[in-house]
Amino acid sequence: MSDRIMGGIGLALAAFYIWAATIIPESFMADVVGPATFPIIIGVIIAICSVWFLLRPDPDPVWPPLNRLAEIGFAIAVCLLYAILLPKLGFLICTALASGYMSWRLGGRPLGAVLTGIGLSVGIWVVFKLVLGLSLAVGPLGI
Repeated sequence: MSDRIMGGIGLALAAFYIWAATIIPESFMADVVGPATFPIIIGVIIAICSVWFLLRPDPDPVWPPLNRLAEIGFAIAVCLLYAILLPKLGFLICTALASGYMSWRLGGRPLGAVLTGIGLSVGIWVVFKLVLGLSLAVGPLGI
């Protein structure tokens, strides 16, 4: 039953996500693909996975212990904080903090998680900003 509940929630989330993607305004500099294509692809993948859970639920699901559910809740909170703080702190700082936390919670040592967060943030920034020429949120560092 829990898999079907998750599948139903995922399907509702996918429908909302696809709808939200369709109302993204197009820029005058939009390319052939358009700004909504990638989010719609992600929404369709979420919908397919959700339908899978609805049609083929695990007959004997095992729920994680309470501390694991709390970890999932903290990860969701970090993702929400990332979205809220991104315009204020910028891409580099927000991504370093979020990926460092996620790396630490996935089993990394604290120093390794900090280095992973910084390295991942700078690496993604280099690829998106310098290689692909995309604009990213600018923070107090001015980059």
